Amino acid sequence: MKVVLIKSNLKEALSVVERASGENLKLPVLKYAHMEAQEENKIRVTATNLEMAITFVLSGKVLEKGKVNIPTGTVLGMINNLQSERLNLEMKGGQLEIKTDNYEASTQTIPSDDFPIIPRVKNEEDFIEIEGLVFKDGLAQVLAATQFSELRTELNSILFDFALDTLKLVGTDSFRLAEKTINSSQFKTNRTQNFRFLLPLKTAQELSRIIKDEEVVRICHDQNQVMFKTEQWEMISRLIEGNFPEYSGIIPKGFDSEVVLERDELINALKLTGVFSSQTSEVKVKSAEGGKAIEIYSASQDLGENRYVLPAKVKNNFKEVGFNWKYLADGLRALKTSEVFLGVNEQDNKPSIIKSPNEASFFYILMPILKT
Repeated sequence: MKVVLIKSNLKEALSVVERASGENLKLPVLKYAHMEAQEENKIRVTATNLEMAITFVLSGKVLEKGKVNIPTGTVLGMINNLQSERLNLEMKGGQLEIKTDNYEASTQTIPSDDFPIIPRVKNEEDFIEIEGLVFKDGLAQVLAATQFSELRTELNSILFDFALDTLKLVGTDSFRLAEKTINSSQFKTNRTQNFRFLLPLKTAQELSRIIKDEEVVRICHDQNQVMFKTEQWEMISRLIEGNFPEYSGIIPKGFDSEVVLERDELINALKLTGVFSSQTSEVKVKSAEGGKAIEIYSASQDLGENRYVLPAKVKNNFKEVGFNWKYLADGLRALKTSEVFLGVNEQDNKPSIIKSPNEASFFYILMPILKT
C-alpha cells in the first residue's frame, strides 16, 4: 500500500474510528485501525470493539492499493504533532513508513487478515433518513437521563420507537426518564411498519459525538444490528436483547403544583445550593412569597446550610419536595428553551416533570428523594 494524504483528513478519520477501539488482552488487534486503499482516491479506515464498528472514508491519492492494520493511538499521537499537511504512507515489509518533507517514522503493523470481519446489516433497503442536527440533539436530550447499570442491562440502552409518523427516543436509569419525539416532518422514510429496538448506551454516546449538524444520517437495522450511515462514515452496532421498561404508566397526568421559571436561573441556583448538599446531593424545593417565587434549600451537618429564593410563577403552593440536584440540573440542561415548566407532586412515590411550557416534543421525569 502506498498513499498520499492530507494530515487533517487522516487525523479526523482516526479520531472518529478510535471511539470504537477496544481494550482486550486476548485480541490486541482491537487497538488497531484497519486501513484499506482499494479505490483510486478513497481510503477506508475502520476500528471495532466487537460490539460496535466505525468506518470512515477519506480522500487521498492511492499510488499502490493494499490494506494494513495500524496502531491507532501511536499514529494519531504522531500526526497530532506534525507541522506538514502532506503525508506519504507506504508499507515496506511489516512496517508502515510515514514521511513528510522534514520528518519520517516507521511503525510496526500486524497482518491485515487478523482484523475482525465487520458484519453487515441484512436489510439496507428499508431506511430512515434524518438531519444530523435534529438526530444529535435528540440523542443528547435523552442521554441526560441515563447512566450505566450493572444490575439491569436493558437500562444500558436508548429505546428507538418508530410509529410511521413519529420516532421516539427514550432513556432512563430508573430514577429519571427522558423522551424525545421527532415528528415525520423532520425525517424521511420508506418504512411501512412500526418497530422498536434497543441501542447500546455506549453506541448512542459515541454516535452523538461524531454526528455533524449538516450531515444526513441514514438508519437501517435488522433483528440483531443497526447501521448509521452518512456520506463520510458509517457505524454498525449490535442491538441489546430484552425489553425496555414499560414507562407510559409513570408519566404524570396531573400535578399538585405547577411552576414556570427561567431555566438558567434555576440551574445556577441548584449549583449554588448544591455545594451544601454533601454526598446525598439533595436539595429541597418549596414555593415561597405567596406563589411568586420558589425556595431551594440544602444543608449538611459538616458543611452548613444555605437557601436561594428565585422568582417564579407558581400555581398551587407546595410545601417541600426533595430532589437530587445533579439529576434535576441534567434535565434542565437538556431543554432547548429559556423558560421551564416544572410539574411537582409532593407524594414520595410520584414523579415530577420538566419540560418546555410551549413545546411538547421533550420531557424529563424525575423521582423525588424519599422523605425520612
